[in-house]
Amino acid sequence: MNQQVSSQITGGRLLAQIKNQLVSAAKPGSTAKQLDDLAEKLLTATGGQPSFKLVPGYNWSTCINVNQGIVHGIPKSTLKLIAGDLVTIDVGLFYQGYHTDTSTSFVVGQATKDQQHFLQVGRQTLKKAIAQAKAGRRIWDISHTIQTEIEQAGYSVVRNLTGHGVGRQLHEDPAIPCYTYQDRSLTPVIQKDQALAIEVMYCQGGWQTITDSDNWTIRTKDGSLSAVFEETIIVKKGSPIVTTSIS
Repeated sequence: MNQQVSSQITGGRLLAQIKNQLVSAAKPGSTAKQLDDLAEKLLTATGGQPSFKLVPGYNWSTCINVNQGIVHGIPKSTLKLIAGDLVTIDVGLFYQGYHTDTSTSFVVGQATKDQQHFLQVGRQTLKKAIAQAKAGRRIWDISHTIQTEIEQAGYSVVRNLTGHGVGRQLHEDPAIPCYTYQDRSLTPVIQKDQALAIEVMYCQGGWQTITDSDNWTIRTKDGSLSAVFEETIIVKKGSPIVTTSIS
């Protein structure tokens, strides 16, 4: 096992535990800043660093989005969670020289049946997309699976954001779109031991987005709910290793 694979497996397991702790801490009345403070404490305690603080211009350990927020939400002290909010927490760990990256979406308190179905579709889609990440296949296979599963459920995939490779840098090639826009043969071949951050980013309404005045937070243009499920995986010939999941 090479150093990158070893570091990302260990770092991913640590990050999975932190992700679960953050979800457990997200209760009505919690602020996004409180969750971010907890994340920084937990990430630093691993001996690593918050990946997101290594992104130029970004000064927080997490991205936290609520309801129509998709990605890059700044964890502000003014953002207080209330029961029924659909929350997405995105967090990364730089550990022993390599990054891992993961996101999950959930409802604070009791979810409605509509919310439960929306989130279950995303979770199942990510599992099916990860199953496509085998050495010798192509990025198209991942993208096609995401688009097919989400659109068959009546939702839309985000088209101007992508998953990505992950290693010494948080965002590396290849880009992994949530939809297909070119011939399969034109997309990269998936390589053994490659680390990929596969992201399912989708909306209940249209896929078009807007960016807030903070120049970071991206949300749905039509105000519909959005969710993101992301895991860092290591490609093998058979089933990939999902580093950021402890299940």
